[in-house]
Amino acid sequence: MSFNRRSKNITEGVARAPNRSMYYGMGYEEGDFGKPMIGVANGHSTITPCNSGLQKLADAAVEGLREAGANPQIFGTPTISDGMAMGTEGMKYSLVSREVIADCVETCVGGQWMDGVLVVGGCDKNMPGGMMGMLRANVPAIYVYGGTILPGHYKGQDLNIVSVFEAVGQFSAGKMSEEDFCQIERRAIPGSGSCGGMYTANTMSSSFEALGMSLPFASTMANVEEEIVAHTREAARVLVDAVKADLKPRDIVTRAAIENAVAVIMATGGSTNAVLHFLAIAHAAGVEWTIDDFERVRRKTPVLCDLKPSGKYLAIDLHRAGGIPAVMKELLGAGLLHGDCVTINGKTVAENLASVPPLRADQDVIRPVSNPIYAAGHLAILRGNLATEGCVAKITGLKNPAMTGPARVFDDEQSALAAIMDGKIVPGDVMVLRYLGPKGGPGMPEMLAPTSALTGRGLGESVGLITDGRFSGGTWGMVVGHVAPEAHAGGLIALVHEGDSITIDSNRLLLQLNVDDAEIARRRAAWRQPAPRYTRGVMAKFARNAASASRGAVLDD
Repeated sequence: MSFNRRSKNITEGVARAPNRSMYYGMGYEEGDFGKPMIGVANGHSTITPCNSGLQKLADAAVEGLREAGANPQIFGTPTISDGMAMGTEGMKYSLVSREVIADCVETCVGGQWMDGVLVVGGCDKNMPGGMMGMLRANVPAIYVYGGTILPGHYKGQDLNIVSVFEAVGQFSAGKMSEEDFCQIERRAIPGSGSCGGMYTANTMSSSFEALGMSLPFASTMANVEEEIVAHTREAARVLVDAVKADLKPRDIVTRAAIENAVAVIMATGGSTNAVLHFLAIAHAAGVEWTIDDFERVRRKTPVLCDLKPSGKYLAIDLHRAGGIPAVMKELLGAGLLHGDCVTINGKTVAENLASVPPLRADQDVIRPVSNPIYAAGHLAILRGNLATEGCVAKITGLKNPAMTGPARVFDDEQSALAAIMDGKIVPGDVMVLRYLGPKGGPGMPEMLAPTSALTGRGLGESVGLITDGRFSGGTWGMVVGHVAPEAHAGGLIALVHEGDSITIDSNRLLLQLNVDDAEIARRRAAWRQPAPRYTRGVMAKFARNAASASRGAVLDD
């Protein structure tokens, strides 16, 4: 039996010969044309530790596909290192790269008429970009995460990338010696793998496992440990079975499956970026899902995992404590997951979790539902006159979940960071960082440098920060991102003046500019949209086409 859709669509005779001849040139034999052709989208890159360990996984995928009777074909996808680009103009390309990666996967799978695709990725945008491309192409597909990094160590403390950003604030405030600062910088990243906390990469990998598009236990393995290579070979075998069964991504990624993924994001204390990315993933899947659905899931889902940035442990600790299956087992038992959702291995969620043991008593990374860290999720959707389309706040771990203070207004990240480092921001201030949205940035750059500097200087809970840009998964504090409508589109955030009173209230889910309507109308009449920062190339195309953050900043809405 032939599973190769390419061979079924090549006409006989003269038109067929040149097509087949190209494959003979790559070593095909006659019998190969009856085998499924499986693409391996390889995100390997030496530009970032997140992706520098991916080649061995792409090689393992190729071996596994051949062993399972398929013909693997490798193609590349780009990556941008968020950690390296942070605080620079290059950070604006990060979200843009999500779309480029999605386009690469869709284009190669569609253009070469592949029967399936295995995507290997590591850094933040590899994850949603790969998933969006898989959903658009809608041939049998599986995601293989490149794995988390192991922690660095210094003076008995585990280190990760956020340790470095926070050390900048501590050093600049005179709270850390130069020797300690330099040692943290040198030791925080000990090798390959994605940033180690429940930051964006590990958040997305965990959610993909819950979504059913990765295998159980896949999302929290370490890149440098051997189990991830064997897992990749198994993923390749499972994918070939999915091709035979014609099990496609849109069969798996349903509204119920997305709800499962979001429940796991809440239970693990995941990144604010997950909101933006799952809006885009749902759009690619053709599933109805809005920003208000996150709030609906948040209210009923407890936070079970004590993970950085607001907790104590790293993703590798979660893996050793039982991984995402242990978290899902707790949620399923409490009626907080849809157990009947099908997954890529052909089993339902409930079937996959049936053999998972109960939580171990010798670990405190994962709490039982009966004793959660927080009774409800941490990613709240706020609204108010400053965010009529909504915005995202990470609200857990804060002693004071509400504040009202004077606005300190910045039209770029660099001047905001300088104000923090120069000691010009004081407790009670509400920093407003604007013209950083999908169109205005363009590309919604992440504000990890300012938020980490605030934390490092001891201002993480006493200073608010709102932005139409994004936050890193490593961000923690009184922060509100994805404010929509954005400033460049004439959102109210564009009309905030220095010293205006702003209220952030996570109890009331409110983000409010405390200025009367007549004054707002006067300011709006005087406002003019700034000229675009880019007029040609990929950034200009993104700025022209990007939807609001409240719709995932997709380009084909």
